[in-house]
Amino acid sequence: MRRVERHRTEPINSLWFWYKTVNPLRAVFNFIVIYTARFVPFLPLKNSMYRLTGMKVGKNVSIGLMAMFDIFFPELIEIGDNTIIGYNSTILAHEYMVKEWGKGKVVIGKDVTIGTNVTILPGVIIGNGSTVSACSLVNRDVPDYAFVGGIPIKPLK
Repeated sequence: MRRVERHRTEPINSLWFWYKTVNPLRAVFNFIVIYTARFVPFLPLKNSMYRLTGMKVGKNVSIGLMAMFDIFFPELIEIGDNTIIGYNSTILAHEYMVKEWGKGKVVIGKDVTIGTNVTILPGVIIGNGSTVSACSLVNRDVPDYAFVGGIPIKPLK
């Protein structure tokens, strides 16, 4: 079960009011830093840039080129030591829908491998030592040392 704090927004869809959920200047700063970091090949520099946004990035984390992180709530993302996040993966800590919006902490444990093109939704925990195969949708928690994949994820081993 995802841990997402939900807020109602009627009658107009919630994305019209994004500026009420996060400071617009902070969103612009986060966007510039995160978007620039997508292209940086030097992992220590890249990790330092992500930390500027409030993300918690552990030691020896490797984030592939073009990985994208939530620009509105990066402080809700935590990545454990020695984790690899694959090329072009997306990690979200918010979601806007027609009648509500939500945000939730994303915790990725230690020694985790996230394959290429993986999407991780808000409010999930990926346990230590787990592997998420390429092109997967992580819409629920992943236990420690699990091997999951698919859309949505299911155990593969």
